[in-house]
Amino acid sequence: MSDALAQQEAVGSRFSLAKMRHARDKTFEAVQLIAAQIRPGMDEQQAKDLARATLARMGMERIWHGIIIRFGHSTLKTFKQKMDPDNVLGEHDIFFIDLGVVWDGHEGDAGATFVVGQDGDMHACAAAARTLWQRVSDKWQRDDCAGSALYDYAAEQAAAMGWKLNLDIKGHRVCDFPHAIYQAGSLGDFAACPDTGVWILEIQIRHPTLPYGAFYEDLLLRDTAH
Repeated sequence: MSDALAQQEAVGSRFSLAKMRHARDKTFEAVQLIAAQIRPGMDEQQAKDLARATLARMGMERIWHGIIIRFGHSTLKTFKQKMDPDNVLGEHDIFFIDLGVVWDGHEGDAGATFVVGQDGDMHACAAAARTLWQRVSDKWQRDDCAGSALYDYAAEQAAAMGWKLNLDIKGHRVCDFPHAIYQAGSLGDFAACPDTGVWILEIQIRHPTLPYGAFYEDLLLRDTAH
């Protein structure tokens, strides 16, 4: 690996893989706790306020990226697009949560999609995002391919599954806070095999014809049995 690529995976003196795992686990715990409290009739601003209160009760150190909660048609929006605070969750609807939280000096980043009601296509969409994430992670584990190749594979697999991948969302760095000082760029543009514990693999798909999608993200971690 070149010096430039190695710098993209630089970490601080406090970095600990065990603490990255802990931050990842705590952030997913928060995602699940928040999702369990979201109900039809709630708007996105109420959900965001609920999320912030939940994180405070959990003893978070700080939020390192804004709380993202998208309902219904807003699940097609990317991270940088503004929320619609008055967007209300329907009785049969889809939503996702994306949290970036610091625990013990390390950056957790987790996101998942949930469905309320009985819409079968929405349930299938939420499940597909997680399945696609796992397929791409498995390829990384198996083939040691570059970050750019992972997103090529993700697009191919999404199409084969009947969904469309949003290639504006290509993953990013994490480490001991703050990773931003390393200016690492996106996982989908990384020209080497990503190291364990420092990259977030993001998957965002959309329904081929209907106005909603799903999101799933997690930390790329080597299986210890690999």
